[in-house]
Amino acid sequence: MTETLAEKTCTPCRGGVPPLSADEALRLQRQTPGWVLRDDAHRIERTFRFRNFREALAFVQRVGELAEAEGHHPDISFGWGCATVSLSTKKIKGLHENDFIMASKIDRMLTS
Repeated sequence: MTETLAEKTCTPCRGGVPPLSADEALRLQRQTPGWVLRDDAHRIERTFRFRNFREALAFVQRVGELAEAEGHHPDISFGWGCATVSLSTKKIKGLHENDFIMASKIDRMLTS
């Protein structure tokens, strides 16, 4: 049985490994529908919609708690009724499997 991205745990990235190729990123992006490849496949991003500011803020707080638990921190911007989450691995200046693991966990968090 194959482990889903949301079942995996982010591993510490110490640098020195190449970022995912565009083809590898596209393969993983297919497992995280709703997330879009940006910056020539060096970043993934998704905008989430909410009914109001309070729900957007609560979402951002939950993502922050998840990021601390996983040791992998996204860039987040939010305002009234929306939050945009952007993931990349800064140490390698591109995408790593960890970014897709986080995306999948964020998606799962919304459905639970």
